Amino acid sequence: MSEKSIDMNILTVDEITKAYGVRKVFDKASFFLQEGEKAGIIGINGTGKSTLLKIIAGIESPDSGSVITANNLTVKYLPQTPVFNDTDNVLDAVVKYNKTEENQWTIESDARSMMTKLGITDFDELCGHLSGGQKKRLALVSVLLAKPDLLLLDEPTNHLDNEMSTWLEEQLRSYRGSIIMVTHDRYFLDSVANRIIEVDKGSIYSYTENYSGYLKLKTLREDIADAQERKRQSILRVELEWVKRGARARSTKQKARLERYEELKNTSAPEKDDKVELGSMSSRLGKTTIILDNITKRFGDRTIIKDFSYNFLKNDRIGIIGPNGCGKSTLLKTILGEYTPDAGSIEIGPTVKIGYFTQEIKLNVDMDPNQRVIDYIRDVAEFVETSDGKITAARLLERFLFKGEDQYGLIGKLSGGERRRLYLCKVLMSAPNVLILDEPTNDLDITTLTVLEDYLDYFDGIVIAVSHDRYFLDRVVRRIFAFNPDGTLRQSEGGYTDYEIRLSLENQDNEVSKVSKASYNSVNEEKQGKAKPREKKLKFSYNEQREYDTIEDDIATLEDEIASLEDAIAKNASDFIELQKLSAKKEEAEAKLGEKMDRWTYLEELAQAIEAQKNN
Repeated sequence: MSEKSIDMNILTVDEITKAYGVRKVFDKASFFLQEGEKAGIIGINGTGKSTLLKIIAGIESPDSGSVITANNLTVKYLPQTPVFNDTDNVLDAVVKYNKTEENQWTIESDARSMMTKLGITDFDELCGHLSGGQKKRLALVSVLLAKPDLLLLDEPTNHLDNEMSTWLEEQLRSYRGSIIMVTHDRYFLDSVANRIIEVDKGSIYSYTENYSGYLKLKTLREDIADAQERKRQSILRVELEWVKRGARARSTKQKARLERYEELKNTSAPEKDDKVELGSMSSRLGKTTIILDNITKRFGDRTIIKDFSYNFLKNDRIGIIGPNGCGKSTLLKTILGEYTPDAGSIEIGPTVKIGYFTQEIKLNVDMDPNQRVIDYIRDVAEFVETSDGKITAARLLERFLFKGEDQYGLIGKLSGGERRRLYLCKVLMSAPNVLILDEPTNDLDITTLTVLEDYLDYFDGIVIAVSHDRYFLDRVVRRIFAFNPDGTLRQSEGGYTDYEIRLSLENQDNEVSKVSKASYNSVNEEKQGKAKPREKKLKFSYNEQREYDTIEDDIATLEDEIASLEDAIAKNASDFIELQKLSAKKEEAEAKLGEKMDRWTYLEELAQAIEAQKNN
């Protein structure tokens, strides 16, 4: 290990190369991390994100290159699938490896507090009795308790509900050490990360930005690369004409020109990202879909689902949310017929064809590790009808980023994320008209998630998704069902952010109602000679009222300006100087739009509170 450098680098990954057989994961890839930075690693599944974490943690070694860390740097690693001693209870499992002289009096209370936040409340429970998700949360507690200089986290938000994810965001934002994390949670990356490390085709690209900033810079990088390639092709055409004229390579100048031509010809064009492209695959859905009539489901004395009724409509997009263990997966399994309701009834229409994307995919149960990828899909069908016409199993696999040689590889050789992608491919290959997705975002890379979201836009059927991924819920669903503690479900129109805003306004209304009640009591006390100060009346100031009347027009104007700038950027992709100017203007307009949206939210909430006060 080396001393910390003047610019406070605590980690340098220097030209590492790593290959598994003929497959090269990294090819002389490098990046550095400074003290206090919080980096998110992103990239398509199978490109080496988890491998990079393991190399940094010292669990795996690069074939060449080096990993240099600051002296006395403490590192803790959260793997995707943690392992504990089955005979340890959960409290001992996290305390015994993290207890020091400095924390010996506080570590047990800190551990209990963190475990409670993450839904582990029986501190005497043996680790051998925990589910995979509970073990992941327990391992998260363990690495957070250690308070190392560098935290390495592989998919930390998997198996966390929305409340837990929010708690973890706050923990990591205020964390004093450095963090490198692999995660697909785009809101989480925006909130926590200040550096994005993109693993792409054996190389590493580093951006000092959160996720939103990274998207802008990556687009600019790709635009510049495309412009350079267009320029290369233009010069190459001119040089090719010169060569065709039979110019003799006699002079030094002519030889140099021929050498230039050969160099241009042999230069590789920039590689484009593979994309998962999907045509809609579904069967005809009749008039009767799925009808839930006052269903109730209990386990022992506990009511999981209480008196829930809903008639699913064609093209419904439903998101189901709630704390871990509240009954979300139970509801899905009841719809699927795996559980029988204790009361009420479920009617499934005769044309309904359900595709179920399960939360956990197990080798030797859901997948045979010794089966070839292509045969796994062919077990469903050799081809399927899509909106683009008939498609074969092999072609569908190509669209899911499984190239020719990959299709004949064994499932057991795939990464966890690649197996999830393959399983999703199999579900869609069956051409369902009702898609039931249980935590679909777990272990899927952002590229696949983005295209799945685009696919669901055009899917001709019903989508029912249990998810903790707030971005996915905002992007896909149009109605939220949220579990209440008593097993009832609350319906909310819109995505997750709409649900949160509605909850916030209702809580605000409740506060206003309490204030109004206190004011009423105050009037009564005045009559009894016990006068108290009156409630302050909520109202817009003059400037706020003017702003509220015009702010939606201002937002629309800024949105039009951004759209015009995006068109101009597309037209000037080859002019790097103009591209920079336009990108700067677009960034400024987007910043103004963000400020206006924040201001609109405040004014809208104030207007709601004023109206509620009037009504009370």
